[in-house]
Amino acid sequence: MSLSNIDIAQAAHMLPIRTVAERLGIPEESLEPYGRYKAKISLEYLSSIRDRPLGTLVLVTAVSPTPAGEGKTTTTVGLGDALTRIGERAMICLREPALGPVFGMKGGAAGGGYAQVVPMEDINLHFTGDFSAIAVATNLLASMIDNHIHHGNALEIDVRRVTWRRVLDVSDRALRDVVIGLGGPGNGYPRESGFDIVVASEVMAIFCLATDVRDLKERLGDIVIGYTRDRRPVSARDLGAHGAMTAVLRDALAPNLVQTLENTPAFVHGGPFANIAHGCNSYLATSAALRLADYVVTEAGFGADLGAEKFVDILCRTTGLRPSVAVIVATVRAMKYHGGVEVADLAREDVAALEHGIVNLTRHLHTVQETFGMPAVVAINHRAEDTDAEVAALVAAVERAGAVAVVATHFADGGSGAEELARAVVRLSAQPSELRFTYPDEASLWEKMQAIATRIYGASEITASSAVRAQIKRLQAEGYGEYPVCVAKTQYSFSTDPKLRGAPSGHAVDIREVRLAAGARFIVMVCGDIMTMPGLPAVPAAMTIDVDEDGRIVGLF
Repeated sequence: MSLSNIDIAQAAHMLPIRTVAERLGIPEESLEPYGRYKAKISLEYLSSIRDRPLGTLVLVTAVSPTPAGEGKTTTTVGLGDALTRIGERAMICLREPALGPVFGMKGGAAGGGYAQVVPMEDINLHFTGDFSAIAVATNLLASMIDNHIHHGNALEIDVRRVTWRRVLDVSDRALRDVVIGLGGPGNGYPRESGFDIVVASEVMAIFCLATDVRDLKERLGDIVIGYTRDRRPVSARDLGAHGAMTAVLRDALAPNLVQTLENTPAFVHGGPFANIAHGCNSYLATSAALRLADYVVTEAGFGADLGAEKFVDILCRTTGLRPSVAVIVATVRAMKYHGGVEVADLAREDVAALEHGIVNLTRHLHTVQETFGMPAVVAINHRAEDTDAEVAALVAAVERAGAVAVVATHFADGGSGAEELARAVVRLSAQPSELRFTYPDEASLWEKMQAIATRIYGASEITASSAVRAQIKRLQAEGYGEYPVCVAKTQYSFSTDPKLRGAPSGHAVDIREVRLAAGARFIVMVCGDIMTMPGLPAVPAAMTIDVDEDGRIVGLF
């Protein structure tokens, strides 16, 4: 009987977190411990190392996700352990799991098998309280908006044009659209509103893009919460809310230090969704890791069309981070799924379907290599049921596309199963490269969205209603045209239809809604039917999570 992920994690030999910090050269007085195995690194210490040279940044991305799972986080962890095993000083940087997926579809998001970050239960549940702080800051602003309106509305906020929404870190479709303020004058003005999941919030995006506390406060103040009747924007600064929001978030802004099963240091900090927000862990954690290690492995959410595109066009553009090499995670199962095989039949050998589905991988490869200009290696995350013929066909297809493919067994073997991948990463990272963006800064918002749709998604055009087009033109005229675009769309397809597998081309990408994220400094283009508050599936993962008679958490992935 094979062990579950949580069984493996609970049997791990973890080092005291002060020992992990010592190996990085972090003094004990710069730690804020949360028990024995996790700690925050003080912002004062991070400031003291800002002049150190940067290590090599490795970006892990993937093919378009499938119900079978690709193992991007698992590969990130396994690669970090493998780099350590071959003698490199390595760290990994991951996003914190959101409770929506933990209780919903996935049941956990700290890696898997023998490539995990630990303590796994803590990381997947409350961890150090960062998400709670982000929720409090977001909801504090919402409360101050309604309170201001209730007490005379000196800013003349139009209650019909309040755009700020409350958040919750649990998937709850019943809260997507709500009416608040019912029950009489004492409860405020009735108006329509709604909830987003915490990881889709602008505060989460700001949290992950901020360079320090001062930048955090400035960005929070820039948040536009709504408009007056004559369409003047009203900001969090106008309400006097940004100072208290910064106070709530100050301690959370410090990165969280944990370790892998093999004791490789890891920062796990921040967690924006890549199908809604920009999908990268915090800039503070990544930039600090680059000053503490020679190789830093980080991941961007979902496929290269979403997470990697936003990593490049938003995070790298605005912060100056530059990855030296990309790892694209693929599986035999994913290629067969994109070739038309249903989930129930994925364990059967089907080389023809695999070769048909490889178009999904080759488009992602083209995006990374040709559009972004990054050297790339394909990590084939091996599963026990993969046949030799299927693996050989996948390797051959990658080589025909002009890239390197490496079969990795880190899920079953830990870091030792990814040593060949680590050596390939070291070789490729030494190649000269120059990162390129999908669109220039001076392009209009419409042109930026068009570039992403045509160059990354393979679409022939973008469309929008007259109302959405007018909103885009208004944002352009108001000076927000210099911002990058953050696309919210399904992660399962290059199109806006999650059922279109492979690499669809010639489709139209319809912009359903546009949101200004002035504090995060990007424009969200909501495309297709994507929801910023997910719902739970028919059988949520929460139904299998429990606590046994000894007080141990069970059933968590």
